[in-house]
Amino acid sequence: MERKTTMSSAQPTEVEETSAQTADKLGNAPFAVLIPVMMSFFVMGFVDLVGTASNYVQSDFGLSDSVSNIFTTMVFFWFLVLSVPAGMLMNRIGRRHTVLVSIGITALGCLLPIIGYLIPSKGAQLAFIVVSFCLLGIGNTFMQVSLNPLVGNLAHDEKLAGMLTFGQFVKAIASFIAPLIAGWAAVTFGKWWLLYPIYLVVAVLAFVMLSFDEIKENAPDAGRTSIAGCFALLKSPVILLCFLGIVCHVGVDVGINATAPKILMEHSNLGLETAGGATSVYFAFRTLGCLSGSVLLQKFSRKAMLRVCGALMVVAAVCFLLFSGIAGMPTWLAYVGLACVGMGNANVFSIMLTTGLLHLPERQNEVSGLMMIGLIGGAIFPPLMGLASDAMGMQLGAILVMSIGVLYIACMGAFFKSYGTTR
Repeated sequence: MERKTTMSSAQPTEVEETSAQTADKLGNAPFAVLIPVMMSFFVMGFVDLVGTASNYVQSDFGLSDSVSNIFTTMVFFWFLVLSVPAGMLMNRIGRRHTVLVSIGITALGCLLPIIGYLIPSKGAQLAFIVVSFCLLGIGNTFMQVSLNPLVGNLAHDEKLAGMLTFGQFVKAIASFIAPLIAGWAAVTFGKWWLLYPIYLVVAVLAFVMLSFDEIKENAPDAGRTSIAGCFALLKSPVILLCFLGIVCHVGVDVGINATAPKILMEHSNLGLETAGGATSVYFAFRTLGCLSGSVLLQKFSRKAMLRVCGALMVVAAVCFLLFSGIAGMPTWLAYVGLACVGMGNANVFSIMLTTGLLHLPERQNEVSGLMMIGLIGGAIFPPLMGLASDAMGMQLGAILVMSIGVLYIACMGAFFKSYGTTR
């Protein structure tokens, strides 16, 4: 059964033709339609504030590295559990309505820490934070599953990779400014958590804007979205390799987000408020990488871009290993590593996802649900990095774990030939 949002097969009217011409100039979608969608990508970036928050929560409650890194597991665990159900829900209520549900859950996740930190009890504060992290993870799961395919209604074929990368650029802005806002609030008011009410207002605004947006959606996957159907897609080598690529991409992304300040504090005299800016350096270059990638992916093949991404990430891993493994190395070496991993990791997600979606265009809801399970990498890498750093007594252990994901992406870019499409 087709939803009412399914595109009509009738002849387009003159107004629709004009709209289509405008769409082609803007990546297949009118600018007015794109604004609420890109605002939703900004809300998607809220999940990255967990890396910043976990460092402050660790300081507030005196937690160990291994315990504080479990917070990221609370966020990304939900991608394993809810990605396929989110795809099934999307098949029933549509992509835009599923994004609205995800924004609502994310807004609630931003509200709970505000309530929690107004309660004197430390135990209650920590409980509210934990539940908040879970809600941010649940909301982000539904959003990742539905928002990326929603863009598929606005951009087609090879323009899709560039559009998704531009969305990641907008998402990276939210990630980039989160530690800056938290650090400013901590220094100015002694309350880092004032980050939450600011992001709550943005989430509400995005919900309202998308509610009034008009997007004609493609037909659902004919009711075929199922858990078994999604995992059956892994029989395809292209889908499997892209899935593992997303696991490693998110693992590196979340891992460096949570570990970068610790790496600097371990080998310098910087405090958390200052070292926390290392996360902003990473996201600044990730933002730059997304912006440049949205242009370059229109001109160069995804294979070529992935090779460049892998090379930059290898350089970053070498910089981190030298900085953490050899005493007396200059601090700028760590910042070079942050810049390279930020630029390199920026476009990996959109390349992997676009390749999967274009490889099986008739099963995009199932492909999206499966690929979003790959975000479980954000729950796998950080705990392992925390355990490794605790075991070695230094952040070098965390860097070694992160390097596994870096090597996979580099090898995939170097040796993986069959992408299922001409590019």
